[in-house]
Amino acid sequence: MMKRREFTLALAGATALPALAQQRFEAGKDYLPLDKPAPVEAPSGKIEVVEFFWYNCPHCNAFEPALEAWIKRAPKDVVVKRVPVAFSSAFQGQQRLFYTLEAMGLVDKLHGKVFQAIHVERKRLEAPEVIADWAASQGVDRTKFMEQFNSFSVASKATRAGQLTAAYKVEGVPALGVAGRFYTDATLTRNMDRSLQVVDYLVGEVRKGR
Repeated sequence: MMKRREFTLALAGATALPALAQQRFEAGKDYLPLDKPAPVEAPSGKIEVVEFFWYNCPHCNAFEPALEAWIKRAPKDVVVKRVPVAFSSAFQGQQRLFYTLEAMGLVDKLHGKVFQAIHVERKRLEAPEVIADWAASQGVDRTKFMEQFNSFSVASKATRAGQLTAAYKVEGVPALGVAGRFYTDATLTRNMDRSLQVVDYLVGEVRKGR
């Protein structure tokens, strides 16, 4: 887990525990109820699950395949929202990169490739010009990409991302929020596979009206 303050590597993934339908998790131990509800954008009748991430974070990169698999099997009433964090100004380029891809309908195509470029190909996708060059290398119109990258809409989404990060009191990534009411991460659960089990449990609790 990549921490907000010191950016040191925290808990690496341990052996995944078997998912048990009856498994119960404890508030304050496996997850944290929020003192004040966080904003939720999911429509009525849907349960919003938020993933907080940073492209440069090795733990977010390692978590991505498990999250993708979880998203594919998630119930129809669950809406997953990805939120790129910006714990410092150095993160802002990658935060805008994600929202630019989202605005251009390219998240499904290129989100995973951003992780690959950074963690496998060792590219430094931080400066806007370098990010734009990489997008162009993926077949994206560079001019249109930069128009979105510098747009008011993307800037507004980045601002809201910061507000949501603060509302959930995110201290490190990857981290998960549920329904604007609950927060969990690997510091609490010991590994992100178990964090997903906690999210399954919390979604069930929300669905029951608890």
